[in-house]
Amino acid sequence: MFVLRLAPGAALATAAMLLLAGCASEMSVGGGPQVAAAPPPGQPLPASIPAQDLVGRYGLAAYHKEDDRARTEAAARGQCRQPYNIGRGPSGGVIMHLADQSQPTELMLKGGPDGKNYIGPADEPAAGQRDREIVSFDGRVLITRFVDQEVGGRYGTSVYVRCGAETVPGKKKAPPKTAAK
Repeated sequence: MFVLRLAPGAALATAAMLLLAGCASEMSVGGGPQVAAAPPPGQPLPASIPAQDLVGRYGLAAYHKEDDRARTEAAARGQCRQPYNIGRGPSGGVIMHLADQSQPTELMLKGGPDGKNYIGPADEPAAGQRDREIVSFDGRVLITRFVDQEVGGRYGTSVYVRCGAETVPGKKKAPPKTAAK
């Protein structure tokens, strides 16, 4: 009987080559795992939040330290006397201001490859330098922060609180309670 003895390093190298060869042959036959195709370049991923859900009047305030979030939300609620309006855009986006711009413009909601949602110009990929990341949105409170760290350092994290009895479009309001006579 013939026994082949290999050095430990050579045995590992041989085993690795055999495994790789097996994987390569299986992939070429089509039995390997299928990878989902990425969207075409320039085609943004859809956001998980529909643009129409953001349309409305909001009180707006901002904070720089996470400890100030609750206080800032209360301050934003108090700004409803002079609300920030998020309008519906003609191309399916929302009308909002870009950083350092006096005129509002249409911005699109975009899904990022990281699973996050962004608001920004349609001609830029998600998480672009002019985008805002949607930190959270529950239908009433929208929290965003700018992707560009320099801009974010100036503006902080924005808290938008929906004014009055407005709710997310499409969601029913509870009927008012009537007092018993």
